[in-house]
Amino acid sequence: MKNILVKAQDHSFSYKEYRDCVSKLILEGKSTGHTQTEDLLHYSELNETRLKRLDKTIKVVPEIEQQLSNLSKKYTWLVISEGWCGDAAQILPIINKMAEVSDFINLKIVLRDDNDELMSQFLTNGGKAIPKLIILDSETNEIITDWGPRPEPARKLIADYKAANGVVDEIAKVELQKWYLHDKGITTQNEIMALMAI
Repeated sequence: MKNILVKAQDHSFSYKEYRDCVSKLILEGKSTGHTQTEDLLHYSELNETRLKRLDKTIKVVPEIEQQLSNLSKKYTWLVISEGWCGDAAQILPIINKMAEVSDFINLKIVLRDDNDELMSQFLTNGGKAIPKLIILDSETNEIITDWGPRPEPARKLIADYKAANGVVDEIAKVELQKWYLHDKGITTQNEIMALMAI
């Protein structure tokens, strides 16, 4: 596992590098990932708009900012993502803002399809759901915990919808986006900080 983590971090992006990579691919008519489709490009373009908005509007809650400022050991936050993923577009800006608050957090982002060995260690119900945040002790590279792909209320929203309708369709996706918009990143911040209380 250590080797997989080291390899992933050696080929990781900073948040800015990740954003630049996704933007550049969109200009070339491509999405991140090993599969290229019109749908994935369309989702990437939608997410680009979301990311720009969230980068400007997301705020770290004062209590969370305080907790992050009080960290006393170094952590690596390794996130598995892809540019076409709607949940990643909602969550990555939050994680980035949180990481920016503390000198003790080093945010690194890797692409799921380029890191299959890593992704396979962090499946959700057997699936390669993203984004996935892996919190590591920077000194030892030991895994402390992981989080994702969604905050609990968003996970429940989709699970309940799927149970009632048998599918996750466009209606469900719109409801999920509304939930994210209303929540303003607060649940994600609280859930991640609860895991950091170690």
